[in-house]
Amino acid sequence: MNSISHPKTSLDELKAIAKQVRRDIIETTAAAASGHPGGSLSATDILTVLYFSVMRHDPKNSKWPDRDRLILSKGHASPLLYSVLARSGYFDPKLLPTFRRIGSILQGHPDRRKVPGVEASTGSLGQGLSIGIGHALARRLDQKDYYTYVVMSDGETNEGQVWEAAAMAAHHKVDYLIALLDYNKFQLDDATKTICNMEPVADKWRAFNWHVQEIDGHDLNQILKALETAKKVKGQPTIIIAHTIKGKGVSFMENNNHFHGVAPTPEEAQKALKELA
Repeated sequence: MNSISHPKTSLDELKAIAKQVRRDIIETTAAAASGHPGGSLSATDILTVLYFSVMRHDPKNSKWPDRDRLILSKGHASPLLYSVLARSGYFDPKLLPTFRRIGSILQGHPDRRKVPGVEASTGSLGQGLSIGIGHALARRLDQKDYYTYVVMSDGETNEGQVWEAAAMAAHHKVDYLIALLDYNKFQLDDATKTICNMEPVADKWRAFNWHVQEIDGHDLNQILKALETAKKVKGQPTIIIAHTIKGKGVSFMENNNHFHGVAPTPEEAQKALKELA
C-alpha cells in the first residue's frame, strides 16, 4: 500500500505522536533562538491527525501522483510541518536541530524545492487556499481521487485573497478540498478581534457557500470525525473551523502572544520539555 497512514492508529498513539511533535517544536526553535512556536503548537493536533491517521501519502515517494496534498498556508508554522514530515519518514529527524541555520534545508518558511514532502513554498499569508484550489481543480481534470488539505491561520483571513479564493471555490463547486482554520484567536500584533475582528467566522464561510464545521482543534476524536464528514461532501468545498489555543501544551505559552514569533530561551525550553515529558 502506497501510504503510511493507518486507519487503526489509536488515539493514544496519536497523543504520543503529538507530544513528540510539540517537543520537536520547542527544541528546534530554542536551538535556532528563532521561529514561531505559538502557532506551531496550536496546530499540532491537526497535522498529527492528518499525517498519521487520515492522509494517503508515501514518504518514500513524495511525488506519488495519487497522494493527498497538504498546503500549510501559515508557513511560519514550519517547525510543526518539519516535525511531522521527519517523524513520518520524509527525512531524518536528526536534521531538525539545523532549523534556520545557514545551509540547512529547513528554512524559516518551507521551500518545496528543498524539503521532501513540502507541497508549496508558503509564508506570504493568504495564498495557500488559492494554491489548494489549483491542486483540487487539477485532480478534477486528471480524474484522480486525492484530497487537498489547506491549513490556514485566523490572522491571514484578514487578507482579501482568501475571500476571492473562497468565492471561486464555491462557484466552481470545488470538492475534494478541505480547509482547516487554526482559530487560536491571535495574530502577530495582538488578538485577532483587536486587529480585525472576523466574527462571525462560521457565518462568513457559510455565506460564501462552503460546508462548515466547528470543532475543538485539540480533541483528536473531533478532528477525525470532522475530516471523515468532510470527505463525504461533494459538489462543495469544506472548511473545518478548529478552535485552538495558541501555545497549546506548554502552560506558560498558552494564550501568551509573546511566543508568536519569539523562541523560548534555553531555560524556558527546559521547563517546557519537562511539561511535555
